[in-house]
Amino acid sequence: MLAAIGVRSIEELFRDVPAHVRFPTLNLPAALAEMEARWELETLAEANVTTADGPCFLGAGAYRHFVPAVVDAFLRRGEFYTAYTPYQPEINQGTLQAIFEYQTMICALTGMEVSNASHYDGATATAEAVITAINVHRLKRHKVVVSPFVHPEYRAVVRTYTQGMGLAIVGDEDPEAGLPPMNNEQWDNEQLDGETACLVVQTPNFLGQIEDLAGLADAVHARGALLVVVADPIALGLLKPPGAFGADVVVGDGQGLGVGLNFGGPSLGFFATRMEYVRRMAGRLVGQTVDAEGKRGFALTLSTREQHIRREKATSNICTNEGLVALAAAIYMAALGRGGMRQVAELCYHRAHYAQQRIAEISGFSVVGDKPFFKEFAVRCPQPVKEINDYLLEEEGIIGGYDLGRDYPHLKDHMLLCVTEMNPREEIDLLVEALGEM
Repeated sequence: MLAAIGVRSIEELFRDVPAHVRFPTLNLPAALAEMEARWELETLAEANVTTADGPCFLGAGAYRHFVPAVVDAFLRRGEFYTAYTPYQPEINQGTLQAIFEYQTMICALTGMEVSNASHYDGATATAEAVITAINVHRLKRHKVVVSPFVHPEYRAVVRTYTQGMGLAIVGDEDPEAGLPPMNNEQWDNEQLDGETACLVVQTPNFLGQIEDLAGLADAVHARGALLVVVADPIALGLLKPPGAFGADVVVGDGQGLGVGLNFGGPSLGFFATRMEYVRRMAGRLVGQTVDAEGKRGFALTLSTREQHIRREKATSNICTNEGLVALAAAIYMAALGRGGMRQVAELCYHRAHYAQQRIAEISGFSVVGDKPFFKEFAVRCPQPVKEINDYLLEEEGIIGGYDLGRDYPHLKDHMLLCVTEMNPREEIDLLVEALGEM
């Protein structure tokens, strides 16, 4: 290798690296045996508080859902160790079929016609949905209307992704004002007009409320724009899918589909749309076909390689994706089936409503909003949220809710609580008792 690049020695190879930094003194401690190193790491790990150590009521985009053992058992099979894009169908039929099944189940959940596989997370998928809408309109529309109750980090990523594209992203400048009612067709022409490429809404929204999408698609389509809906896949096990309301693109974060929290990542962004927009969709797509012998087979389809290797020709510059996480989601959805997905959603729904009713009875706490909700709800607190969360963690070992004042100044001293199937009634009662003692 040295000869190939035209140098005579290792010393000559590294001559541009200053001598004083080539072999610095690291001041490392003495070496440990494997057993001793394990003890040291376990001691350090015990300083952390995780969701396995006590009740957790924190959501806001990352959720503690049960992960069946079958997910990890299949995920660790040698055939699935690599998540590299399977360009060679002749040696990747297993991976390709798994991706195809994932796409099929995402379409069933969202009520859409085609799904890719996949994106990094819900925020990335939302940004790609906006770029899809821009491409559908052939870059002739430059306005994007976003609900202020789309996840704040999703909205930030949309702005980061599209900076330099000359877009006007409006609608979320004043969260206190909000958008018109979701089922009201009388939109403000300054928000939704002939320049608008898409409207982005979320249901359940960041406050946990279920938005009424009836009539919304008609109002958006009347302006020639696309309707992008950010959805919770667990909620779709129970609620009517956005596709049934006329949504054009449905995106979201699939972290709740058997992925786990994993200290913050990796996550999974799902993306589903109508067949007419398939050529504008970023990411990879697996199709089902037959081989030369008439046997069923799978291959990457429709998405050209320019999507991945020729930046100037691509509709998006995204290339790799969370393929292994999409596989985990496919295993989860297949294991639970339609009935299991509904059961998980019902447990979240009923336990969250039980928690809301109990907390509303505590003096000093009050429930915010009158819209229906799924598994998250906002509560007005008598003290700063940080003080409440510190008390819950230090005195009761409970991980409290999300401080909404971080993103919505008018919701100072408001807490967003999340209740899933992992919170039995005993944990909810413990939370209520602790809040009452405060």
